[in-house]
Parts: sequence; C-alpha cells; structure tokens
Amino acid sequence: MKSNRLFAHVSLAMSAMLWGLMAPIGKTVLVTGFSAVSLASLRMIGAAVCFWITSFFLPKEEVKRRDYLLLFFAAMFGIMLNQGAYTFGLSLTSPIDASIIVTMMPVITMVLAAVFLREPITWLKAFGVFLGLSGAVLLILSGTGSLAGGNVWGNLLCLSASFSFACYLTVFRDLIRRYTVFTLMKWMFLYSAVCFIPVSYKSLLTDFSASYPVTVWAGVAYVVFFGTYIAYIFMLYGQQHLRPTVVSMYNYVQPVVSTLVSVVIGLASFGPVKAFAAMLIFTAVYVVTQSKARVE
Repeated sequence: MKSNRLFAHVSLAMSAMLWGLMAPIGKTVLVTGFSAVSLASLRMIGAAVCFWITSFFLPKEEVKRRDYLLLFFAAMFGIMLNQGAYTFGLSLTSPIDASIIVTMMPVITMVLAAVFLREPITWLKAFGVFLGLSGAVLLILSGTGSLAGGNVWGNLLCLSASFSFACYLTVFRDLIRRYTVFTLMKWMFLYSAVCFIPVSYKSLLTDFSASYPVTVWAGVAYVVFFGTYIAYIFMLYGQQHLRPTVVSMYNYVQPVVSTLVSVVIGLASFGPVKAFAAMLIFTAVYVVTQSKARVE
C-alpha cells in the first residue's frame, strides 16, 4: 500500500513536469502562427488514437452500460471543457492572468472535496493550499511587474476551466477508481475529440494546409504524446491512489518546471524571488500530503 502511494506521488510529479515542459514547448509552436484551437484539438484526437491503440494490446475491460454516460460527462469536465475553456480564455486574456487563475484549482478542489466527499478542510490542509497559492502567484509575478492586458471574459473562461477540472477530480472520483487508466482515457479522449472537432475543424484545415517547419511539428508531437498521452497515464495512476486535494496540489509544480526550462533556453532569468517561490510550492505539496483524510 505504501509503495503504491509512493509511486502515485512520483507519477503525479512526472505528469506535472511533463505539463510544465509543455508550456515553453507549446509557446514555440504557437508563436509561429499555429492555432491554439488546433493544438487543443490535436491533443484530444492524438491522445484518443494513442490510448485506443494501446488498449488493443491489453486485456479487455468491460465497462458497465450506465458508466458510458458517466464517462461522457467526465470527459466533458476533465478534458473538453477544461482544455477548451482554457485555450479560448488564454486567447482573450494575458498569460499572467491565466496562470494566476489556474493556481486556484487546488482551492476549488479542496472546497468541492469537502462538499461531495466530506473531506475535512483541516488547518494543515488550508495552510498548505495557501502556501502553494502564494508561491505560484509570486513565481508568476516575478516575471513581470504588471497585470495589464487581462480581459474579464478571458479570465472567467480560465476560471471555469479550473472549476471544471476540480469537478472532475471530485465528482467522478469513484468512476476513476473503477477502471484502469487506459479504459478511462480511451473513452474520455474519444468523447472529447468527437465533441471538439466541430469547433476546431476549420482551424485544423488551415494549419494542415500551411507550411510549418519540422521543428513546429516536433513540438506538436511532444504536446500530443508526452504532454498529453504519457502525462495523463501518470496523472490517472496518482488519482486512483491519492485524495483529490493532494492530486490538485501538484498543479503548483508546473510553473516551477516551466520557469526552470524557460531559464535554460533563455526565455527568463532565475533569482532569489523565484527560488523562494519554488521553495513555497514544494513545501505546500508536502504539507497537504501530511493532512488527514476523512477515513483517518
């Protein structure tokens, strides 16, 4: 049991690092003119293909008839609404506003877990979430001195993206634990891709008809395979063994990874402020993991 929990934490850390790398890599793709809507759509389509191909080589798992509907709604909250709302929101507002709003997800998850799962909001858990939120905001603000460029509707869309994923983590927790990672993901990404294609097909046609260099398609491949397919495998394993609030806390690790990679490739600088912010974030993750669950 302890080994499963340890590997669950390692898995969540790996998914956070893969998602953190996706920010600078995805940026190099989008600055070439590649549509954010197309990139989001390719994540869903590509991941659906990868998970279905993988499932053919694994033992077949039967899904209860009533769970197909639950999988559809889980896909809407956990993938389509989350990725779609964030993409459209980011196109309207500033990256700084969007990043700050996304760090609210652990707070939302903590509240929803208390409502739906009766998980206690202990002082230790609340303090950990506050530390993580403070560290993430400090890290983001250290890159600029202004919050200008925001947009109310864009900010609301980014907030709805965080809310939808927090709902997925809490409301569908039992569904997540009933099936293996590959069964869950192949159906969820299939539903998401089918529903998102009507929104994105024009952007896809435009981008596929354009002449992008190989490096752009290599970046797209990373986002689809490592940033989505592999990252979701790690995340789902963590979800199946840890509480929703603990899972959501690893969301704070992503800006740390993004910042470090940006420093390495020359997109940002690293100083005492960023180091202090990173320390707050990792301390927060540890504090929340030490808080007690309802069963304890």
